[in-house]
Amino acid sequence: MRNITLFIWVLLFSVGVAAQPMQPFYSAGTFNNGLDDEASIMTKAITEGGFEVTGSYHPAGDPSLFVICFTNDELRNLSLEFKDRGALGSVLKAAIVYKDGKSKVSFLNPEYMFIAYWGEQLNGQEERLVAMSEKVKKIFSSMGNLTPFGGEVDKDDLPGYHYKILMPYFTDPDELETFDSFEEGLSVIRKNLAAGKGHTVKVYEQVFENEKVAVFGVGLLDKEDGEAFFLPVIGEENIAAMPYEIILQGNEATALAGKYRFALYWPELSMTTFMKIVSTPGYVEDVLEDLCEDDD
Repeated sequence: MRNITLFIWVLLFSVGVAAQPMQPFYSAGTFNNGLDDEASIMTKAITEGGFEVTGSYHPAGDPSLFVICFTNDELRNLSLEFKDRGALGSVLKAAIVYKDGKSKVSFLNPEYMFIAYWGEQLNGQEERLVAMSEKVKKIFSSMGNLTPFGGEVDKDDLPGYHYKILMPYFTDPDELETFDSFEEGLSVIRKNLAAGKGHTVKVYEQVFENEKVAVFGVGLLDKEDGEAFFLPVIGEENIAAMPYEIILQGNEATALAGKYRFALYWPELSMTTFMKIVSTPGYVEDVLEDLCEDDD
């Protein structure tokens, strides 16, 4: 009996050690600065930390919400080692929510995103992923104490993450358009974003000419169906998950399925809450498809 009890305790301990919950975001603290001042402080910390800013915007067109996107050559090169839409992980994001005279700073947990996007394609890059994540965390720890938040997903579940049975995986993207060439796709998407088609705004553009890969960060500013509608429902605290992305690889443009992407970055939400934005994944797909259509 004693041996059986000991075996059970060892088994439970092993399971506990193996489980490694991860959270999609870190808070770096709440500060008394106005949003613009805090954005300047954050931008300086990012650039002094060895990264460059690729773009920024106010989600939902709300001046109290701010997202900044950033990358560096090391991260760009790392992302290209993953052939199945790996460049989606080539841009990191941080955010400020300004409320009651205070600015709350947060950022997307790099390791969480890396494992979700690249986990099934890893081939010896694990230490480099961790090192990149630690480099980013060091930048924001200089601003304040880091606290993870945003719900939990076990690390082992991230590579093949999906919200519920029959829901899409990372490998089930929305297929937006097939062009005659990479150059045509690049031209069409650039033109439509420049025109603000579908009440969108280009937040950033990342182009890898030699590999014929491009990623566009797209703000969804439609007042009725866009970020102004769905962010207050699912939680503005998680806005470091924005903006949404289009990825062009060769002549094919795709985007992560909304039922995957929203669930990945808002994993703590109930099905009841998700049902309140049941039309949003379809809306996002339609808008991104329109950005890939040549109306000429």
